[in-house]
Amino acid sequence: MIEFQNRLLKMYKHISKWARRQGVTCYRVYDDDLTNFPFVIDLYEEALYVSEYQRKHNLGEEEHAYWLEECKEVMAQVFDLPIERIYIKKRKRQKGSQQYEKLDQQKNRFMVRENGLRFIVNLSDYLDTGLFLDHRTTRQMVRTEAEGKRFLNLFAYTGAFSIYAAAGNAASTTTVDLSNTYLSWAQDNFAANGFGADVGTKHRLIQGDVKQYLDSLPQNAFDLVVMDPPTFSNSKRMLDILDVQRDHVSLINRTFRAMTKGGTIYFSTNYRSFKLDDSQLDASSIKNITSQTIPNDFRDKKIHQCYQLIK
Repeated sequence: MIEFQNRLLKMYKHISKWARRQGVTCYRVYDDDLTNFPFVIDLYEEALYVSEYQRKHNLGEEEHAYWLEECKEVMAQVFDLPIERIYIKKRKRQKGSQQYEKLDQQKNRFMVRENGLRFIVNLSDYLDTGLFLDHRTTRQMVRTEAEGKRFLNLFAYTGAFSIYAAAGNAASTTTVDLSNTYLSWAQDNFAANGFGADVGTKHRLIQGDVKQYLDSLPQNAFDLVVMDPPTFSNSKRMLDILDVQRDHVSLINRTFRAMTKGGTIYFSTNYRSFKLDDSQLDASSIKNITSQTIPNDFRDKKIHQCYQLIK
């Protein structure tokens, strides 16, 4: 435990200084640094979100539970937080609609800040928190480019990119996701940032299968798009299985058909083996901007891939 404690102290001291200089209040502190402590630890202001990766170990169930409690005590001491503000989830490969399934019913929602904006997170009830920290930089890029543009957010989750676009004075935002739960969450995020009155008019929330939604769009409907699909989904609410490697060319080209010439798509995926089939894309320009979009607190430089595609 001493090794774990010392590593946490070192990383927290180092990264917290950077975060204060940047005005960042939610950030990654520990990233599977020590083999015997397979955690990823994210600080969300006054709470910790901890992912424990499934690894082989020689501990029985009770022994592992005791070890985990010892780890939590170390985290509480290092971060000066009460134990109940530490949320630990087990990470394993997710398939289909599992990312939408509730894991708990605690409803511990609270507000955090990022670049002057406010977002609701829930560290207890779902596998993910409501705000993907690895796209902090990408969101700011969208905010910078959004002024006067019609923005489309596909596979939108809780709508964080849409909030940034709205804050960047986008002419309109359209937020599309399969989950009504996450769209309701997005609506709360709009309200938290003072855009609630425009939801339904200037800012539209659409529940639906992105594959089907793209077929309904007219030409020249959007100028700026973010597309961050899951690696794989076979949700019962979809008419077809989604596989990001197989389907990304079709998704991107169909989106281009609904965009103005010179319009930009930011395409991202966290599928580590992903290969962009650029020869099949109807793009005038393709740039791999992955290295520009991974924040300094993420030492895992393969946390996502990101591309700027221009029609």
